Parts: sequence; C-alpha cells; structure tokens
Amino acid sequence: MCQAQEEYGGCDPLRGRPRVSCAQKCMKCKEASPVLVIRVGDAFCKACFREYFVHKFRAMLGKNRAIYPGEKVLLALSGGPASSSMLRQVQEGLRRETAKKLRFIPGIIYVDEGAVCGQSLAEREETLLQMQTILQASGFPYHLAHLEEVCDLPSSILQRAPHNPTGPKNSYKGAVEGFIRQQRQEEEGGGPSLPERQIQEKLAKVSLRDAPGMEGLVAPEARLLAAVRTEQLIRLFGSVKTLTAKEELLQTLRNHLILHTARAQGYSKVMMGDSCTRLAVKLLTNLSLGRGASLAMDTGFSDDRHGDVVVVRPMREYSAKEIAFYNHLFGVPTVFTPALGTKAMEKASIHGVIERFLYGLQAEFPSTVSTVYRTGEKLSATPGDAGPATEPERCLLCLCALDTNVEDGSALQAILVSEQLSQQKLPAASPAGRGCCPGAEEQRGCCMNTTAPGPAWRASRSTSARRQSAGNAGPR
Repeated sequence: MCQAQEEYGGCDPLRGRPRVSCAQKCMKCKEASPVLVIRVGDAFCKACFREYFVHKFRAMLGKNRAIYPGEKVLLALSGGPASSSMLRQVQEGLRRETAKKLRFIPGIIYVDEGAVCGQSLAEREETLLQMQTILQASGFPYHLAHLEEVCDLPSSILQRAPHNPTGPKNSYKGAVEGFIRQQRQEEEGGGPSLPERQIQEKLAKVSLRDAPGMEGLVAPEARLLAAVRTEQLIRLFGSVKTLTAKEELLQTLRNHLILHTARAQGYSKVMMGDSCTRLAVKLLTNLSLGRGASLAMDTGFSDDRHGDVVVVRPMREYSAKEIAFYNHLFGVPTVFTPALGTKAMEKASIHGVIERFLYGLQAEFPSTVSTVYRTGEKLSATPGDAGPATEPERCLLCLCALDTNVEDGSALQAILVSEQLSQQKLPAASPAGRGCCPGAEEQRGCCMNTTAPGPAWRASRSTSARRQSAGNAGPR
C-alpha cells in the first residue's frame, strides 16, 4: 500500500515532444534537411520519404506474393486519402521507366453512397464529376456504381463461389520466371511482351460504358427507376435503429456491390485501401461487436472468404500520418464525401467511440496503433483443430465461418448457460396464509416473508425490550 512518508522521487515535468532543428539531417541520406518526422527520431527529406513510401508498397506485394503477372485487379477507390494514395502507387508501379514494374492489369471502382449519407442530388452529381475527373486522369478502366444497385444483385452474391480454375496453376516463382522469359523473347523480337500488350489494350478501353448506370440517366424511365431504388434504400436504412448497425449494413452492402462488379468484369483480386490506423480501429470495433472469430480475415492482408475473388490490403503497413504527408507533399488528389457518422454525436456509434478512444491514446502514446495492429497480425484465419477437408458453415451476410462450436470454458457456453438459467420457471406459490417452510405459519423466518415488519410488531418488540431491561435493573 502507499505510505504517507514514502518518497517517490517527486513529480517530473512532462517531457515535450522532440522538435526538428535546423542542424538535423535526414536519417537516410544524412545530407538533406528533413521536411517531416514520422516517428520519434525518424526525420526524412522529401526524396527519401518518397523512396521509403514506394518501397513499403512494393515490399508488401512482393512479400505476400498474392498477385500474379497478368491478373486483373480491381482497385476500390473511395476518394479518401488511403485509397487515393494506393491508386498513385499503382500508377507509378506500372510506368515503363520503373525499375520493378507491377505486372497486373488494374481497374477502378467507385461506389456512390450519397443516397444514405444525406447528400442531395446536386451534391451527388458534383461528387461524381470530381471522381470521374480523377478516374479518367488515371488512365485505367473504371466502373462507377451506385449503392442503389444492391437492390438488383443476384442471390449468388450470398454464396461462396469455388476457386477460379482459370487462374495461375503453378507457383508464384514459376509464374514470374515464365513472365520474364516471355518478356525477353518479345524484346529480342522487337515488340512489347504479351502481358504488356494486354495491359495497353485494357488501359485503352476507357469509356463511359464501364460506368454502369451513367449512360441512361437522361431517359425519364431510368430516372424514375433510380428514384424508386433510392427510396427503397432510404427505407431500408431508416428501419435500422442504431448508427452502429447502419454502418455495419453500409459496409456489407458496399462489399457485395464491389464483389459483384469484380465477378461480372472478370477480376480475380480486389485491392482495398485500409491503412494501419483504420485496421487497428476495425480490430477493436469487431471485438466490441462480437466478431472476434473473423478478425483475421477482416484485418489481414489477404481475405479469401469469397472463393473466386480475393481481397488484398496493400496499404495496411501505412499509418494515417504517413499517408497524409505523402498526399500533401506530392499532390495526390482526394475527394471528401460525408459518411454516416458525419455530424453525429460523440458517442452515437461504437465505431466512433473506438476511433476517438484510439486516436486519443495515439496522441499521448505514439505506439498505440502499431501495438494493436501487430497484435492483429498474429491472428490466424484457420482454426488449429480444423481439418483441411472440412467446410465450415458460413454466415449468410459476411460469409465468415460460424463460431458456433460449444466448447468447455468458451464464452458461447457461458452465454448458453446463462440463457438456460434465466428461462427456468420459479416454483409454484403456496396457498394463502401458509409459508413455503413447514410449520412456519407463526414464525417470522419463513423465506416467503420478504416484507418489512409492520408498526404493531415493532411496538411490541420495543415494549418487551423495556420490560426486560427494567427487570435487569431491579434490586438483587
């Protein structure tokens, strides 16, 4: 316990944050003056920071070996800082003068969520024009989708599809060696390689036909149908009571729409722009929502729950601070779109509470986000006792394996036991005037007698106590 005279060495003043002095140099080149500090002591100049940022993206893709040469990859672009930075990395990786080029065929999808986020029709059109300018400047084939299109999705979107048999059957190393060998043969012949020609052909097919729903907005029938879909979507979100449930529903519908577009257009991979900070918030949020069994797939680099389409997260090593500095220094265009939680109260949803809690800790302890993120990296998507041939039952909405195995000592078992105890019926009441204990009609100690003693009983007790005290005080 703490002692009154114990000395603790006094209260030291709070240490101030380290500042970059004019004499400090870049930690990598040791020559140029730094322009930013990522972590304590990690000061970078502009050129070294760009090299560091690009190398981390290439290293993430090369380390996991998830994307083969010639594969079609769909980039999910929301207009935010992380996804816009991801698009810039792919653009630079596909340039001809790049040393280690990316060899996949990219495409972009943007989902308009303004109908449920409180945007008017004029604001939605303005946002679409800004996004269309960015998509056309990228040079990649793009797809503009509206959230109202989920009303027409097929029921197959709720089923796990078998793995695509047309994908690469050999190992990653063999695929890369074959690609390099073929590229050298094409260079000796004087023409571009076959995968490179495929990339050039795909990038040349940028037109409004890749934007479903945009070409028919002029027709009155299309506008009426869009209005009906919008009304159905607004009623759906209006029936959801809490903001937490609305955000979960929006995320599920967005993922279904992206998955359907990837399957319809022949994409085998989907790139998400989830940063390290966002994944740390998602990890704690899913724990709070009871989705701990699916943490490995929701926060890991690769997510193969859908079977034929694999979701990858190449931005998961970047913090929000690094992404913000990169976009500011190198002019990456972004588009702000309001979310469901915009202008909401401080504790309106679990997502907002967890985000503010984590950001508050990060401001005082800069290693908070990285610690939570590294903890999530140790999670495994496959249970240790699951056999390779067993196919688990899956959730209808998120397609994650159901964690319904009742084991001794598990949280599910405790919930089931509590539910059983709460549903047990109480014993029948005894007849009036009788207690539940035999021979206890005249006693006050029956367990049914839970009422407090009345005034008459208290008066009799006080009179008997006075008589007993008077008898004890008399002559002996």
